[in-house]
Amino acid sequence: MSASASPPAVPQLTVRAVVLSVILAMILAAANAYLGLFAGLTIATAIPAAVVSMAVLRVLGGGTILENNIVQTGASAGSSIAAGVIFTIPALIILGYWQDFRYSWVLAIAGLGGLLGVLFSVPLRRTMIVEEPLAFPEGKAAAEVLKAGDNPGPGVRTLAFSGALGAVIKLAAASGLKIIPDAAIGATFIGKFFAFMGANLSPALLGVGYIVGLNVGIVVVGGSILSWQIAIPIYHAFFLDTDPVLATKIAGASAEDLGYAIWSAKIRYLGVGAMLTGGIWTLFSLRKSLASGIKSGLAAARKNTAGTVIAETDRDLPMKWMLIALVLFTIPLALLYQAIVHDWLVSIPMTLIMIVAGFLFVSVSGYLAGLVGSSNNPVSGITIATILFASLVLILLLGRDSPIGAVAAIMIGAVVCCAASVGGDNLQDLKAGYLVGATPWKQQLMLGIGAFSCALVMAPVLNLLAAAYGIGAPTPEHPNALAAPQANLMASVAKGMFGGELPWNFIAIGALIGAVIVALDETLKARGSSFRVPVLGAAIGIYLPLELMVPIFLGGLLAHLVERFHKVDARDEEARDRIHRPGTLFSAGLITGEALMGILIAIPIVVSGKGDILALPEQFQFGQFVGLVVLAVTAWLLYRAATRPDPSAPHS
Repeated sequence: MSASASPPAVPQLTVRAVVLSVILAMILAAANAYLGLFAGLTIATAIPAAVVSMAVLRVLGGGTILENNIVQTGASAGSSIAAGVIFTIPALIILGYWQDFRYSWVLAIAGLGGLLGVLFSVPLRRTMIVEEPLAFPEGKAAAEVLKAGDNPGPGVRTLAFSGALGAVIKLAAASGLKIIPDAAIGATFIGKFFAFMGANLSPALLGVGYIVGLNVGIVVVGGSILSWQIAIPIYHAFFLDTDPVLATKIAGASAEDLGYAIWSAKIRYLGVGAMLTGGIWTLFSLRKSLASGIKSGLAAARKNTAGTVIAETDRDLPMKWMLIALVLFTIPLALLYQAIVHDWLVSIPMTLIMIVAGFLFVSVSGYLAGLVGSSNNPVSGITIATILFASLVLILLLGRDSPIGAVAAIMIGAVVCCAASVGGDNLQDLKAGYLVGATPWKQQLMLGIGAFSCALVMAPVLNLLAAAYGIGAPTPEHPNALAAPQANLMASVAKGMFGGELPWNFIAIGALIGAVIVALDETLKARGSSFRVPVLGAAIGIYLPLELMVPIFLGGLLAHLVERFHKVDARDEEARDRIHRPGTLFSAGLITGEALMGILIAIPIVVSGKGDILALPEQFQFGQFVGLVVLAVTAWLLYRAATRPDPSAPHS
């Protein structure tokens, strides 16, 4: 066998790499859980994990590129498990089924769902990465960082500085010292019309915007403008009188409170409808690619079992052991479903739906991760489609008035969501491994270890955040509760399918808006436009408050200005990835620092039972103007870091 087919044995799955990977995975899972509940978005964590790995292993005597690749593979499970969990499981709290997050149940759903995602993605590696390679942008970027790993010092310093900055600003904000508020908001009435503008002062959201870019930033803020600058003023001016209950409830309220009340009761359901359209369209538009990917993956599996000699760089987990693992992982999930419905004639179909939908949507998730990246992967749309399909089957089995039907649908959706999120992330990591010459089965095993490790910490983190900040709708105890937008959406859809009251007229209008957005995006695609309008991105914007989307847009604008500074062609993906590396690291630091501080702040709040336990006296509490100055300085520091040359970049 040639040297290229059988490269020299290079350490990969070492003990130190596994331990470091697990530690980073747990930390990044906690950070992404906070970010997802707060803003409805998670970010891929492979690149910061790779940079930290290179620095730590260097201190320990030096690490190989394949060891660093193993570390980032397992650590990146932090974002995927967090997304799968926070998009679905808080719905069980919102529905009132749970009063807190039960450790064993969260572990079973997240851990087994994540492991299924790894298994289902293995047959797809060959077609999506080798035979008909997709872009997998984060995988390519991680591979470039690993290849340029001779000098990780500057990257680590960038991460450390921006992480400290994000943490300090979060400590200074309303849930901590109260030096600055969480948001700068202004609302008033112009005649009979409602007017609103606001910006959250979170550095993490600025970092998210930089990572997702200007296109996505425009789309999400455009969706929020549709809700807050158009739909809410129209409803307040012309239709509020048609709902006397809501009109009475908000009589005499301030402009700001009135806007949030109308948004919460009515307008956000436009986003629900748009997401439903987006989820269905995603499946329809990928039908041919999905069938092709499954067919090719099964053919590759038959090749693996036919005794063919396979190069180490092309060796997946053995299909025989995967099938055994699939059975072993499925049995406890069937028992979990049985514990909910107490009827094997229902729990067995639930398990079968979970398996079929899991494999189907892992394929969709992998394909989308290959096209647009893991951070933009519309897993929430995939999960909505799962919950709708599961609900229709469960209505036949349990009846539409079943008190447990919505919970059962959420449980199926939660496993599928974890599997789909991990599956897309696994393929992203396998792309990086393919580019640096790693062994696929070792990466697949590491991702399974990382996913299960993250599942171990999710319930305590969620319970801590729920006790300190609240999750879902604001309450007198938690007036600034973490929005958990996707989980709220899942709860609304499931509850609506099983006899709950939902504003179906707004959902229908939102579905039509979603169809218009799909048509617009397809028109732009046909014209070859570089600007696109992903329907699920717009739907998230419609569904969330405007002030959360404004800093995301500003972060995307900063990314665009950085490209202008470096004079990069927008169509040159490799050049864009390269010039954005310092800014991406700075942004990842802002996000991780703020999120981890948010979790640390929660500890004294929960222990004391006082939401303002850390607050300074009023003379040290400043207003919105100071908060805006802090956000502006953060934006300037991000721009400055992003326009400096990257010392670790390969020289031409």
